[in-house]
Amino acid sequence: MRRLDGFRDIAGEYDGFIVDLWGVLHDGVTPYPGAVACLEALRGAGKRVVLLSNAPRRVAAAQAAMHAIGIRDDLYDALMTSGEATHLALRDRTDPWFAALGRRVYHLGPMRDRNVIDGLDLSLATEPAAATFLLNTGPDDERDPTDMTAFEDELQACLRAGLPMVCANPDLEVIRGGVRVLCAGALAARYQVLGGAVRSIGKPDPAIYELVFALLDLPGDRVLAVGDSLRTDIAGAAAAGISAVWVLGGIDGDPDAPDTPARQAGAEPVAAIHGFVW
Repeated sequence: MRRLDGFRDIAGEYDGFIVDLWGVLHDGVTPYPGAVACLEALRGAGKRVVLLSNAPRRVAAAQAAMHAIGIRDDLYDALMTSGEATHLALRDRTDPWFAALGRRVYHLGPMRDRNVIDGLDLSLATEPAAATFLLNTGPDDERDPTDMTAFEDELQACLRAGLPMVCANPDLEVIRGGVRVLCAGALAARYQVLGGAVRSIGKPDPAIYELVFALLDLPGDRVLAVGDSLRTDIAGAAAAGISAVWVLGGIDGDPDAPDTPARQAGAEPVAAIHGFVW
């Protein structure tokens, strides 16, 4: 695995880039040093950039959050989120699994993520027993996001109601302002252990990359993914048939010995970099 001093060492080898948000560009509170400048350099070199996030909210909401921390729209060509992909799957219902969900949804997650179902022909149930499926966007704002037991009773109630779960963020955890907090993927994993049916949308599922490839309009051998998570970003790129660079400063990285966790995860990024810097 190559070790890059800066992203400029590999940028010339590709025409398009799929760049993760949380853990690569920002920590949920502020951009990482050099990340905005790196995007500016890629744009200045005429490269195509699509941001791909497992954020459980729609594109417009994700863009608004980036605006608030100084990541401008002109720094990339397009953005796709797992929340947007979830909205499309629930709207179009071309997949038989989604077609069978029914129209009464129980939402597990914060109010700010309900934009995922805005404008859809769905009614919001106030308790699991009144719903036909469960939409999981992650821990809400009322409970400890570091404590899985805080959500156990609600998951058990959904299981008793026989609700299939749509997970709009496959991430298990994220680092927010230096603190590791649970994501929807961790709640989904627990629901599966309990015996619940789960469908997750987002990385590492190759299906979300199909949406991104349409936005990039480039052959796969000219596209490079950039991410910090071995489980989602690096594995997802491999499943989609493209190469990836692993950013060591995020959720999984060990800057001193990056080969060990990569090997343990069975991941093969083409290179590793300390941070998303030019």
